[in-house]
Amino acid sequence: MKILITGAAGFIGYFLVKYLLQKGEEVVGLDNINDYYDVNLKFARLNKSGIAKKKIDYNKITESSKYPNYKFIKLELVDRENLSKLFMEEKFDIVCNLAAQVGVRYSLENPNVYLESNFIGFFNIIDQCRIYDIKNFVYASSSSVYGLNRKMPFSEKHNVDHPLNLYAASKKSNESIAHTYSYLYDIAATGLRFFTVYGPWGRPDMAYFKFANQIMKGEPIDIYNNGEMMRDFTYIDDIIEGIVRVIYSPAQANVSWDGNNPEPSSSTARYKIYNIGNNNPVRLLDFIKELENALGIRAKKNFLPMQPGEVPVTWADSGNLMKELGYRPDTPLCVGIRKFIEWYQEFYGFKLQKH
Repeated sequence: MKILITGAAGFIGYFLVKYLLQKGEEVVGLDNINDYYDVNLKFARLNKSGIAKKKIDYNKITESSKYPNYKFIKLELVDRENLSKLFMEEKFDIVCNLAAQVGVRYSLENPNVYLESNFIGFFNIIDQCRIYDIKNFVYASSSSVYGLNRKMPFSEKHNVDHPLNLYAASKKSNESIAHTYSYLYDIAATGLRFFTVYGPWGRPDMAYFKFANQIMKGEPIDIYNNGEMMRDFTYIDDIIEGIVRVIYSPAQANVSWDGNNPEPSSSTARYKIYNIGNNNPVRLLDFIKELENALGIRAKKNFLPMQPGEVPVTWADSGNLMKELGYRPDTPLCVGIRKFIEWYQEFYGFKLQKH
């Protein structure tokens, strides 16, 4: 099969591309390599896949020197003309859309960026799936869609009509568009609500990444909600395992679906929503303690109130993905953090200072 992975220079995209290439799949990666965070990290991910920075140019395919079955294109999803050319020339079987403008706090300051990437960009990619009859469309959603919901654990059966920020609203809109296209054009569409993904090669805007940097420098870390936040931290390998299972299992219509008692995560169309998390929320202070243990340094803590747009707890009920596709997250927090710290120190050349 030929698989298109958008967001291929991103954290999850990098690992997904790597996994599929090692399985022998033919992969085309797409990314706009924007500067939301350090582009050098994005280029480093691409370089690990054999894509040379000096050969990357907009709208031109770059072939991998390491994997003969991998090609990369630097392209904006809002560039409908060149996106259409890519679909026409490459004739994909499967599309996995991980490209998006991420970040809850960033969405409070720069809402216009989310309109382009997460609304228009998403529409453009799924519309190409309609035009070119893609067999399976998989896309990234987010635990953020649960918004004001306080019923735990978060289930795909819960209402998601009350998002707290534009990022969450954009992901909810993606799910709605995906259902519409699945219903009208018989596209198999599966959305994955990711829960706080962490690990090596991660995103520098994520709290754990910033914490590691500040702890190693001896700087105080800002801890919101006075440390009472809880997150369902999910290690990158467990996330990839779930995505791959969905890639090879296109959504099917729910023949038992009842319009008088509608179940939100499925439909009479070939449409499905899954939570993909660790099923085990961890207090932020406990997560920081694991970072301290891995580093051998005590953090200087600056406790602050809750930030606008944030939620106090995320907790995934991933039972449907487990039951239906055999998903099993199995990376202990201490192991995942140790692997992240080992990568971080090697990548950035950090020498620990004693404090």
